[in-house]
Amino acid sequence: MKIRNILIVGLLLANTLFAFTGRVPVYAKNGMVVSASQIASDIGRDVLKKGGNAIDASVATAFVLAVTWPQAGNIGGGGFLVFHPKKGDVTTFDFREKAPLAATEKMFLDKNGKILNHSNHDSLIAVGVPGTVAGLYKAHQKYGKLPWADLVKPAVELAEKGFPLTWKIYNDVTRYNTEELSRFPTTINKFKNKNGDFYQPGELWPQPDLAATLKRIQKNGHDGFYKGKTAKLLAKFMKENGGIITEEDMAKYEAVERKPIHGNYRGYDVWSMPPPASGGVAIVEILNILEGYNLKATGHNSALYLHLLTEAMRRAFADRAQYLGDPDFNKNMPLQMLTSKDHAKKLRAGIDLFRASVSDSSRFNQAFDEHNTTHFSIVDNEGNAVSLTYTIEQWWGSKIVAEGLGFFLNNEMGDFNPIPGYTSSRGYIGTNPNLIQPEKRMLSSMSPTIIAKDGKPVLVIGSPGGRTIINTTLQVILNIIDHGMDIGQAIEAGRIHHQWLPDITKYEKWQLSPDTRKLLQNMGHKMVEKSGTQGRAMGILIDYENGVLSGAADTRSPDGGVAGY
Repeated sequence: MKIRNILIVGLLLANTLFAFTGRVPVYAKNGMVVSASQIASDIGRDVLKKGGNAIDASVATAFVLAVTWPQAGNIGGGGFLVFHPKKGDVTTFDFREKAPLAATEKMFLDKNGKILNHSNHDSLIAVGVPGTVAGLYKAHQKYGKLPWADLVKPAVELAEKGFPLTWKIYNDVTRYNTEELSRFPTTINKFKNKNGDFYQPGELWPQPDLAATLKRIQKNGHDGFYKGKTAKLLAKFMKENGGIITEEDMAKYEAVERKPIHGNYRGYDVWSMPPPASGGVAIVEILNILEGYNLKATGHNSALYLHLLTEAMRRAFADRAQYLGDPDFNKNMPLQMLTSKDHAKKLRAGIDLFRASVSDSSRFNQAFDEHNTTHFSIVDNEGNAVSLTYTIEQWWGSKIVAEGLGFFLNNEMGDFNPIPGYTSSRGYIGTNPNLIQPEKRMLSSMSPTIIAKDGKPVLVIGSPGGRTIINTTLQVILNIIDHGMDIGQAIEAGRIHHQWLPDITKYEKWQLSPDTRKLLQNMGHKMVEKSGTQGRAMGILIDYENGVLSGAADTRSPDGGVAGY
């Protein structure tokens, strides 16, 4: 018993020595936009100042990000939007990519049932039918105030005239991704001038093909992308280079408005995306489990705190693998059960305070049953809030730009379970809900979330980062509610990630003290230092008592910025 008591004390006191103190938040009174690009945030804020609402600012911000943040800002991918209006019901828009009509369950496998040449990520057949334009247009048609053409105009002008190339984009192209981006001349030439030289940092970088694509969207809305010249050019490029998306695929695509996932944590309402996004279900499930512990007393990023987080993450990600997929193809997903307090109580009962659980990869083998993304948060002067996350999957997506279109194509087909029935300790999942089918939306980890109190949004948050998105967003929420941090501190603090399989806990460098890591290892956790950072959260905190908005763009996102007024 003495050893056990000593361990308890050690767990409670072993707090991280290296946690960031947090950047100073940006404050404003009326409206605010936080995104991965300062230029995009500025333009979104300008829309708010001109009388636009949060949806209008979302449209303008998203299209500008397609110009200024090509690594992840997109019109060649898809995503999710959570809208908390000042009055009325919270709603969401699902514009996740779809599998083309020619897609098949085993399309990425060789004759031996193995993935062929990483084709589920590194090929044109990995491209899903894009959804971003459809989603933005649908949300605007229902809730927008300003004219569509006016909202797309800033992106058109930036693409046409150019903007000063940032060091981040320049380095990503010329130092880290040159070989991959050079597979198609249409891709690498996007970054070169008429002399064949790369545009330099600070030089105006025009994107004429992208400008032409955006002009068609500006003039014709949804049909300016899914029909006519854009659809024809994309289908032609696909046919000539081994892809499978056709004009019919483009014409059939529609975004969907869906009922949000709702939970309650320590008196706060949690609003997030339903499937095919898994983030809402997972975040509510994890919060329900953790609600049974006094997290404030355990200490932020102490060994006990991180142990509890890991165990809750492990259980939610196991449920994610077993149950979640596209709701249009999985009619009986037990969402109410997964997000219930009773389910969390049962899962909590299986957590040992002194020993790590084991993730069993054989659990789903019997039945045939990061990545790049960007997030922005917006609050307008009426009290409407938008949390929007969209993606092209990996950094630069498929790393392919189609002839004449100017935007990067996603490689989202890699988010389907590639090998039916095969789940491994390395992290492959083979469960039925997320197997490939034509027109099916692939499961996502995107987690745009709005936390509310007494019917009013108080925190707008989200992040990129593949499967780490769920846990990044979760930890910012905990930092605010349980640990009383301001938005800057909450976003900058060190993070961990566990996703059930592989059975490892990843942590950011310099964020955990050696003794904390040792205690976790002694409990049975396999601790692995991340090669880079985890996520790039963008958040806004609303203080109604003082009438102030505070926002922070994660310093893990070099070009990110906050704009308020």
